[in-house]
Amino acid sequence: MTEDVLAHRTRIEELVGGRTLIDCLAETAAEFADEPAYSDKHGEIGQAGEDGWRTLTWSGVRELGLDVAAALVQNGVGVGDTVAVMATNRIEHMAADMGAVHAAATPMSIYNTLSPDQVAFIAAESQPKVVIVETNDHLQRWTRAMSGVGKVVVIDALAMPEGDEYVDWETFVASGRDYRAAHRGDLDDRQQALHPDAPATILYTSGTTGNPKGVVLTHHNVIYEALSTLEAAGLEPGLRQVSYLPLAHIAERVLSLYGPQVVGSHSYCIGDPADLLATLGEVHPTAFFGVPRVWEKIKTGISAKLAADPNPDNVKMVQDSMAAGLAWVQAQEVGGEMTPEIEAAYKQADDAILGFLKLLLGLDQVTWAGSAAAPMPLEVAKFMAGLGLKVFDVYGMTETCGAVTANGPSGFRLGTVGRATPGMEVKLGEDNEVLVRGPVVTPGYHRQEQATRNLIDADGWVHTGDIGTLDEDGFFAIVDRKKELIITSAGKNIAPSNIENYLKESPIVGHAMAIGDNQAYVVAILTLDGEVAPAVAQSMGIEFTDLADLSQKPEIRAMAQDAVDKANARLSRPEQVKSWELLSQEWTAESDELTPTLKLKRRVVNEKYADVVTALYTTDA
Repeated sequence: MTEDVLAHRTRIEELVGGRTLIDCLAETAAEFADEPAYSDKHGEIGQAGEDGWRTLTWSGVRELGLDVAAALVQNGVGVGDTVAVMATNRIEHMAADMGAVHAAATPMSIYNTLSPDQVAFIAAESQPKVVIVETNDHLQRWTRAMSGVGKVVVIDALAMPEGDEYVDWETFVASGRDYRAAHRGDLDDRQQALHPDAPATILYTSGTTGNPKGVVLTHHNVIYEALSTLEAAGLEPGLRQVSYLPLAHIAERVLSLYGPQVVGSHSYCIGDPADLLATLGEVHPTAFFGVPRVWEKIKTGISAKLAADPNPDNVKMVQDSMAAGLAWVQAQEVGGEMTPEIEAAYKQADDAILGFLKLLLGLDQVTWAGSAAAPMPLEVAKFMAGLGLKVFDVYGMTETCGAVTANGPSGFRLGTVGRATPGMEVKLGEDNEVLVRGPVVTPGYHRQEQATRNLIDADGWVHTGDIGTLDEDGFFAIVDRKKELIITSAGKNIAPSNIENYLKESPIVGHAMAIGDNQAYVVAILTLDGEVAPAVAQSMGIEFTDLADLSQKPEIRAMAQDAVDKANARLSRPEQVKSWELLSQEWTAESDELTPTLKLKRRVVNEKYADVVTALYTTDA
């Protein structure tokens, strides 16, 4: 470890100060007592505002969390027991997590899209004493997993089944409030029983292959991560943000659960990610995090509207303005140089159109924008830069409690995932695999010792499974997952994500998967973008009934071929797509081709569309 890394680590550790999340929430609730903490549009807690949002202050959310904690204690949850939560992003989900922590238990947010078999596997391994679910759909996913569960709390009272083991949320909280009043010392005892190395959560990875693995993250892990990420990102108290990704995902937990408990920001929670764009237009956040697919959707939406504009002067004005925006952002990269001319050109472009476009997107007040979960395609990053938005790509994984490298205001480079966060050691090992060591590394997988040994070597380095590069200024870039590299029959190593990112630059292409392992050449499966492709078709006067019909239209297939041709023009000969197919349906987390954070499940796609792949390789290319 270098002296610089050690100095940064010592400084962050002093800020952590041996605290637990109980300590952090108490301090934040005292400092920001009457400031808004969480807002959503569910049910009735207090009085919803005229805009339809119900809001709890920091003092209010702590009180609710304490009531939940007391109810858990009353229902037999002991120190170290697990409490499972399957719910959308809403105030009750946040309070359930905080309540479990205050009971010295371990909260686990479970992906809402997991199958009953996957839920049963998780429940058998983690043995939750209490399960908190939101809807009837969630209840159905738990039907095979109730053995050993003492109480099931149902947030949606209309979904309440009959049976003594079930209780609705309001009754559960009320009982906890009464219990807390009558047993004032119980929660103090629980706080004393909690220590920084106790689990703050167990997060079961959504899994692109095999059964999920439960990543244990301690209070020390999550508080160090929150502090180091906030510093690297340049995030300050008083942020306004939108919480929409699953809380089973580490990035969402750090940004909307752990980080806010440290700095007191305000999160607007939405239950359905489909409401994201409308919510951005309503909330106008000051900080916004999106997985690459979200940024890709923004790009394709704007690109489609430009393509449909019949006035070439309008199109040229936007293109020239975005060129000025890109130059302005690139001038601020490490190694760039800002000039008065670049500043003036950007101000003129921002006044003319860029500011208006950001206003339409609801991103006009954003001071920090971030991306993670997969590398941001460079062309998408440049497109956002053209709007004057610096989208800071970061890198990490659940096993490292989130970000271990980050771009930020103090230093960024488009096309990279930034430099190591304060106090973290990051290097490239054999085969250029990214290795990580430091205070945010998980102590291991829950009850999976062999998997833990496969992850963390004897010297404490996490073997991420990601292939990376490192430039002379210390910026890392991620090439692809080691296990996902295509090795052709000629022995050529190919990163499929590079091919797929080029294909998705077409506004009509929703998802793409490149295939070619042990084959003579690469083929691709494409899907239509369910929102943009129909809009493009309508602007072209193409009549169609649904996506399946649209995927067969000659004009649309010609656009898909054009996307392949343009991608191939930028690829080496072994990487070029020789044959492709456009599917008649979308890929979603619900249809199982994508994880909840919209990453490809390559094994699932290969199995589900084996006949399509076979046809691509039996057709002359």
